Amino acid sequence: MTDFVVDANVLMSMLISGKSSYLPLLRYFRFITPDFALVEIDKYSSIIENKSKLSPNELRQWTYKVCQEITFLPRFVLEQSVIEKSKQLVESVDEKDLSYVALAMQLDLFLLTRDLPLHTHLRKQNFRKVLLFDDFLRRI
Repeated sequence: MTDFVVDANVLMSMLISGKSSYLPLLRYFRFITPDFALVEIDKYSSIIENKSKLSPNELRQWTYKVCQEITFLPRFVLEQSVIEKSKQLVESVDEKDLSYVALAMQLDLFLLTRDLPLHTHLRKQNFRKVLLFDDFLRRI
């Protein structure tokens, strides 16, 4: 089993799609995310509901299935030194991504994202453990 850190963009796209083809992926790989992802998902829940072709009940059931396969970690597990390094990396692009980058750094895992500006910025900053989710899907 290979572990990856995923950001809320990846999770929200899974929820919107409602594609059961994600389930084998979720069960084969271990996806880890900071609990902040839940805040973002809740913030954009109306967008998720509007974009999804699932009924409200189907979306609720699908969300249960997806979230059962994700490991959510609280922010307090992040070391302060890693938070500071991450802050320097993301401060000029989007500080809301700090927890994702910090978790990827601390666990020495790839960060999977659908956020192209974040991906591009991190690569320019020589942070190499970041991969666009669509590229990841093409590689597996």
